[in-house]
Amino acid sequence: MSTEPNELYSLLIPLEGERLLVPRVCVAEVIAFSVPERAKENDRLPGWFLGRVEWNGRRVPVVAFESISGEGVQHRTGRTRIVVFHAIGDDLKLGFFGIITQGFPQLVRVNGNVLSLETEQPWPEGQPVLCRARMINEYPLIPDMERLETMLAELPA
Repeated sequence: MSTEPNELYSLLIPLEGERLLVPRVCVAEVIAFSVPERAKENDRLPGWFLGRVEWNGRRVPVVAFESISGEGVQHRTGRTRIVVFHAIGDDLKLGFFGIITQGFPQLVRVNGNVLSLETEQPWPEGQPVLCRARMINEYPLIPDMERLETMLAELPA
């Protein structure tokens, strides 16, 4: 089964109150949730940075995406997972980072017939979001992965 040339396999990643839409190739793995380790003495770290988890012999930084904009605190349930992403820039030395999710990502095929730019629900400036899209009945966020990676790289050690 082949896709049309203008289609892209993507994942809808459930957050608390939102969904992210990312190309499938950005995701390295979806892993079970484990509490990230965070240096307790470092109070200069923002609340959206949850700490680091062990994954394939690496200590991967993990974020709560919805907390970056101050949109509340993540509630952990039995469905909570960590989506491990491939870094697309050179800012992160390990080449991976994780985002907390409220369940398993949903595989979708995206093309110009089902996806358009949503302009009625803007996203605050300076956040790691490129835009909000309209995808049939969904309004997922298109994350700015390069911006998110830069934010992680700028955190104090």
